[in-house]
Amino acid sequence: MTVLASLKRRARALLSIFAALTLLVVSPALAMRVSPMVLEMESRGSDAVARIEVQNVNQGNLAFQTRILRMDIDKDGNVTETPADDQFLVFPPQGVLAPGGRQVIRLQWVGDPNPETSQAFYVSVEQLPVALEPSTTEGLGAQVQVLYHMRGLVVVAPPGATPDVKASSVHQLTYQPPAPPGSDQLPPMQDGVEITLRNAGRRHAMMANFGWQLEGTGKDGKWLRVDLSPEELNRLVGSGYVPARGERSFRVPVSGFGPGPIKLTFAQ
Repeated sequence: MTVLASLKRRARALLSIFAALTLLVVSPALAMRVSPMVLEMESRGSDAVARIEVQNVNQGNLAFQTRILRMDIDKDGNVTETPADDQFLVFPPQGVLAPGGRQVIRLQWVGDPNPETSQAFYVSVEQLPVALEPSTTEGLGAQVQVLYHMRGLVVVAPPGATPDVKASSVHQLTYQPPAPPGSDQLPPMQDGVEITLRNAGRRHAMMANFGWQLEGTGKDGKWLRVDLSPEELNRLVGSGYVPARGERSFRVPVSGFGPGPIKLTFAQ
């Protein structure tokens, strides 16, 4: 296996869905920052326009382009992607940033002005390869370039639509967590809680914006309450995105509950 092939394989294991998605290695290193990573828009009016900022945070010029992908997510968090560049006007669609430079990218929804429900998309900002400067180090072999792809979540909702989220199932579960990034070693089985949220509304919901309060009976037979803050939830379940008229299941590593009923409430 070549060095480049090995680095590509390791990169796929190291990076997650909302982080840099393609890594090849670099010298000098090129990197970028995209903010915000989550945008909520509406299909009409002033909120049909939004902006994201791309920043070149390292040395060397940064060439980039943008792509839009429709995101459909199932109950277990599996994502299906479909090209959707025709649903937005993006300006500028590509550019080159000097070291430390910034570029604001304008997004305008030009899809259905009256969608039945919220629609979710990725805005992918992809670093393009540029010519590397000749090496000044005698005997240095071929240089390998690093390319970063950053993705932001963009959700477009019908004006006036609201979410309607309720917990349809909350129960204790012993489950197998995934292997840590870059490792093939599975961690020990986890005592936790599986929560299924059902959204009957026409608008999506970002449930990690709320605190979650779990109440039930512990394994010792005594009353048990666990509070999860928005900061903890963002670490455990990301944004907690629940699609309009859809459902999501989340597993959280909250130990101590017995097999009995568990009540879930949300706090603003």
